[in-house]
Amino acid sequence: MSKVTVYNQNGDKVKELELNPKVFGVAVKPEVIFQAVIAQQANSRQVLADVKSKAEVSGGGRKPWRQKGTGRARHGSIRSPLWRGGGITFGPTSERNFSVKINRKAKQKALLMSLSDKAAHNKIVLVDDLKLEAAKTKKFFAVLQNLELRAKSVKQAKKDAVKKETVADNKSKKSKLKKVLLILPKKDETVYRAASNVAGLEIIAANSLNIVDVMNSQYLLMPVAAVEQIEKTFVK
Repeated sequence: MSKVTVYNQNGDKVKELELNPKVFGVAVKPEVIFQAVIAQQANSRQVLADVKSKAEVSGGGRKPWRQKGTGRARHGSIRSPLWRGGGITFGPTSERNFSVKINRKAKQKALLMSLSDKAAHNKIVLVDDLKLEAAKTKKFFAVLQNLELRAKSVKQAKKDAVKKETVADNKSKKSKLKKVLLILPKKDETVYRAASNVAGLEIIAANSLNIVDVMNSQYLLMPVAAVEQIEKTFVK
């Protein structure tokens, strides 16, 4: 059983928590995770491009001119793809289906594998409780600083730089911003409003956890109650 240190909001160590091996100790199979990620992304894809076929274009109720005797090519309707403003041949339609089927057990197993991978690489940060007196981003950002998920201050970041920063250096620093997924055991409007403005941080409920959000994040930040909620939801 793997153990994870539990901190308080000030960044002090409170205790150690043994993680459930059925959730955080599953053997990782990259091919299963890959299938689950592709399936979720495909199922969330929307059909945006749509053109009108010959049957959907307006007009063309009668023949443009008679069949013979005019010296021109014969046509039956101005809705033909040969005409300007006519229907499109083999264009994208709204009837396309991008969905990919995956077994429910395989999808759930892939999620547990992703959580186990985070636990194995010490990418899970637990707090005993997460409460804010007011919905202030500054206060929540201070909690992230105490947990070393964000830099302490701008002055400290400048001291670490040996020379003057260039544009390239600034871009590289932005790319190194730790991506954090905040997992809440239940809806907390105060925490949500305070954390929603933090760059590089996403918020999700424990019972709505999905593999794409877990894989896109570097660290998982959650209260101990969120761990219990994950076990109730995804382990039977």
